[in-house]
Parts: sequence; C-alpha cells; structure tokens
Amino acid sequence: MNIEVLERGMRHNEIYFRSALGEGRGIWHGGAACEPGAVLEVEFEVPGLLMRWIDIVPAGRSEPAIALDGGSVILTGVLESIEEDGAGYLRLGDGLVMFECLGEPMALGGYVELRTGGLQLYPVHL
Repeated sequence: MNIEVLERGMRHNEIYFRSALGEGRGIWHGGAACEPGAVLEVEFEVPGLLMRWIDIVPAGRSEPAIALDGGSVILTGVLESIEEDGAGYLRLGDGLVMFECLGEPMALGGYVELRTGGLQLYPVHL
C-alpha cells in the first residue's frame, strides 16, 4: 500500500500517514527515518494478540478504510481467513494484513473492524 508520511510521532520511528483508504499511525521499520512528505510503499503488520468480538468486530460499513480513534488505529476490511492456530488475514484494499487472534469463531467473508494500538510498517522491496 502506498502511504504519504504526514508527521513524526512522539515514539521512536512513529509516523502518522495518509493513504487512499484514510489516515493512520504506525512504527516504521525501514531503516532510515521517514520525513514528512515522503511517499512509501509499505506492508502492514498488526502486533500482539487480538481478541475476536472485542478487538475484531463486524463493521458498520462495507468498504475498506483506515482511521484513527483516540489511541487506536482501526482497519476496516474483509475477514479472509482465520487458521486453527489463530493466524488471521484481513483484506485491506488490494493487500492482506496478517494478525494473530483468539476467541469465539467469526464468519469469514464479511467486513470487520480490527482495532489495534498501532501498526508495524515495513518497506516493500520489489
């Protein structure tokens, strides 16, 4: 996904960004520090263990989005799969975001909101 860096955050390598799907915040893991105005192609990773029906809930909208809500980043996308080991995949636009989760089963193929304290951002090297 292509993002534009809006500003640097308070934490080490934290950036605020804008994409075609909305605005978010994450920790950059691409080496050199990103400066505001930089346009980057990134891959998202959701850190930590999420709870289904708490951190991942059915969405009130049927379109992909990225949004900030207080201290959280909300990713809205299609719940593609959840494996037996808890590895899950959210389709966000043209890409997939991997996460780990626990909890009661959820229906696949529908839009969900995934709420996280922050994203990990990695450069895509083609």
